[in-house]
Amino acid sequence: MRVVGGELRSRRLARPPAGVRPTSDRVREALFGRLGDLRGCRVLDLFAGTGALAIEALSRGAETAVLVDRSERVLNVVRANLASLDLGIRARVICGDAAKTARRLEGPDRFDLVFLDPPYDSDQVAPALAALVDSDLLAAHATVVVENSKRHSLEPVAGLEVRDERIYGDTRLTWLVPADQSTEGDEEDR
Repeated sequence: MRVVGGELRSRRLARPPAGVRPTSDRVREALFGRLGDLRGCRVLDLFAGTGALAIEALSRGAETAVLVDRSERVLNVVRANLASLDLGIRARVICGDAAKTARRLEGPDRFDLVFLDPPYDSDQVAPALAALVDSDLLAAHATVVVENSKRHSLEPVAGLEVRDERIYGDTRLTWLVPADQSTEGDEEDR
């Protein structure tokens, strides 16, 4: 595994523990190609795994990242990756359940970009998305990206609207935005 773009392009990442499915280089290239300029973004990665998505965002100019995973064993790989790339000062690592942690996160800053990449057979996406909306963690212009199996459609979540969806092999990427952002965009188009 490697960082596919930005200032850390081609730097190696530690392999995840057995049972963790990292986002492929091809999917990360496609995802970040669509996201555009990330300078100054505040990132939340709720199912961090190796930390590759948040690290990729930091490499491409994101200001800070909060990485959450419920496995301390997995977070040891995240910490090792952040340390080897000198990103520790720009990242915060939290051990905990995605939805519960989202409900507990506090502070004046809202997140501009949120990643959810749970295990493909997980039922944790909807609760985590609901927690994001309920906790008021999303900036007005935020983008939420969910990675899941193409066999599992994303259930609608009050407060979020699907902006785009793409399939790459077995992977479905869904881009969501706050519902009021989607409405504002529709009004601007008129």
